[in-house]
Amino acid sequence: MPHSIDESFTALPLRALADAALARARSLGADHADFRFERVRSAAWRLRDARPAGSSDTTDLGYAVRVVHGGSWGFASGVDMTPDAAARVAGQAVAMARLSAQVIAAAGSDERVELADEPVHDDRTWVSSYEISPFDVPDADKTGLLAEWSGRLLAATGVDHVDAALLTVQENKFYADTAGTSTTQQRIRLHPHLTAVAVDPKSGEFDSMRTIAPPVGRGWEYMTGTGWDWDAELAEIPGHLAEKLRAPGVEAGAYDLVVDPSNLWLTIHESIGHATELDRALGYEAAYAGTSFATFDQLGTLEYGSGIMNVTGDRTTEHGLATIGYDDEGVAGQSWDLVKDGILTGYQLDRRIARLTGFERSNGCAYADSPGHVPVQRMANVSLQPAPGGPSTEELISGVERGIYVVGDRSWSIDMQRYNFQFTGQRFFRIENGRLAGQLRDVAYQATTTDFWGSMTAVGGPQTYVLGGAFNCGKAQPGQVAAVSHGCPSALFRGVNILNTTQEAGR
Repeated sequence: MPHSIDESFTALPLRALADAALARARSLGADHADFRFERVRSAAWRLRDARPAGSSDTTDLGYAVRVVHGGSWGFASGVDMTPDAAARVAGQAVAMARLSAQVIAAAGSDERVELADEPVHDDRTWVSSYEISPFDVPDADKTGLLAEWSGRLLAATGVDHVDAALLTVQENKFYADTAGTSTTQQRIRLHPHLTAVAVDPKSGEFDSMRTIAPPVGRGWEYMTGTGWDWDAELAEIPGHLAEKLRAPGVEAGAYDLVVDPSNLWLTIHESIGHATELDRALGYEAAYAGTSFATFDQLGTLEYGSGIMNVTGDRTTEHGLATIGYDDEGVAGQSWDLVKDGILTGYQLDRRIARLTGFERSNGCAYADSPGHVPVQRMANVSLQPAPGGPSTEELISGVERGIYVVGDRSWSIDMQRYNFQFTGQRFFRIENGRLAGQLRDVAYQATTTDFWGSMTAVGGPQTYVLGGAFNCGKAQPGQVAAVSHGCPSALFRGVNILNTTQEAGR
């Protein structure tokens, strides 16, 4: 049954504060004004070797007013929940816009902020897809389950230590603007993960292996088996870790790769997700690893990858971490093409960038991570589409004579244009004559974005598709953090450059 908005949130004076703020902004001549009230509750539990190691439970509550006045942005935020205080915050936002206009004029710029049109969405509500809120589950049940899982791993031969953690978030937002849009939303998300550590007592060497279960836009039901087989994963980790500790280092060179969704989601995030943020491609954003090689003049012509590459941006995917009903500019969630048949065909947009570049409408990518931050253009759920009727992961592997099967994400590095990158993983299996032939260590794959995606010769079918993602995508200055999902099937890449990380580190 769909959930309703938490009554403790709707009981707050949301409409009264919004009406006071928007009325004040109008009276001061704002061309546009929006009001956003947020309550974000974040709770986390951490265990070390099945014993509690720390916990936290915090709530960020407040509101913000953003205006366009005289062609410039203005922004201010507050926590005093009276209409008079909200009106004062609106006045501060207008004053900031006036000051910004003076600074921009002094710099010799005549650029004005204008927003793409959006239909009015009056009095709309939206709640993400989940069954049981983790905040309705007793803390003892959360730590008890993590301890039980940790105990299973610790009981296995060769596992010396286990770290376990659970992160949970409930995000409530109320939005209203001078065009007449008003929305109220509630999102639930959580991220459980465990890391097993093994130490060789003779050599002193050690290694670790983390669960590959992704963070999700689900509730507590995820912890009890809905959407992931925890029993199977926990049973597999000790054996994989023991084999990894004994595995030989990889011989550097060119290999065919079969990349599991548990690894490929991160490559999508770094080389496609950030690269197709249009503010980066235009040079308006350069924080957290720079701008983008996929510049706006290449829209419709850039060969991003092979002809089987189809990537969508999506704010509507069920259980997606970046899934919303309406973004922080009142734009309804949508799905659209970013790469079609290997060609760059779209970008991620907010209302200002959409209007600036001639798009009729934003695709709903404005987001602020707290009431004290201004909305910025943030990533949608960016996903590589599977091939209808496509092969299984085993069938992809069977077509490789000499290669590597990559599972799980670990470290990554990418240049300031989102072009030259290097990724490692949790597990690497040697492929010989279409069969897995044991694990390898010290593996990293390196390529340029277009070469890598251009080498993709097969994508798996829907049965291989998994929605991965992260809670901690960073962007902007001051820095903001957003959660985002990336779905993908298993995929086959030919002739990718493989590095031995130990040898590279010794050079």
